[in-house]
Amino acid sequence: MAHTSQSLRRGAALLASTVAALGLLTACGNGGQGKSPESVSGTAAPATGNASSTDTSNTSAVPSSTGSSSASQTGGSATGGGSSTGGTTTSSAAAARCHTSELTASVGGNNPGAGQENFPVVLTNKSGRTCTVRGFPGAAFLNASGTQLGPDPQRESGSTPTTVTLKPGQSAWAGLTFSSPEISGAKTATPAALLVTPPDEKDSLKVTWKNGAVPVSGNASSVRLSVFSAGTGA
Repeated sequence: MAHTSQSLRRGAALLASTVAALGLLTACGNGGQGKSPESVSGTAAPATGNASSTDTSNTSAVPSSTGSSSASQTGGSATGGGSSTGGTTTSSAAAARCHTSELTASVGGNNPGAGQENFPVVLTNKSGRTCTVRGFPGAAFLNASGTQLGPDPQRESGSTPTTVTLKPGQSAWAGLTFSSPEISGAKTATPAALLVTPPDEKDSLKVTWKNGAVPVSGNASSVRLSVFSAGTGA
């Protein structure tokens, strides 16, 4: 019986050695055709920082050559008083903007002071609806043949444009200012008309100029415009 047990143990050991040897041969015979190494994700690449093309939170309107109402532009202080036909100044538009075809333009009387000539450029809502103006007008002096006299007026700095709501018949005004040529010594010309372009519009309104010579070149010849305020500036 003891001899039989030893024979069984030897057989079991021999069988185990044979199985291990076969497993080793199998592993060595794969020839590199086993499973590919597992991919491990590394550090993410730096963000490109591309902004969404639809993000307009920082966008400002681009003004036209004739004068626009971009909120990023600033204009001079409104010093003229309102009138019974004046519109309401608000911080945001309450209605669609006024188009050129809905407006009439005029130039008020001179209010001189401290060597300055100051004229209100007035836009009046002639339509049957309420509309708004905001920012600067465009303006240019013209001679009788329609040629512009002098450079484009400059925009005054110092105040933020506000939206002026105009009911039918109401007006808004912007200041047109220049140094008195008699004091500045600037070269002058006498315009036949003032071309006025409402904010954000391309079409203009022509107003007969009845206020004499204006500076067109030389010392202190700049003409300046302020933003629109409610009223007629009278």
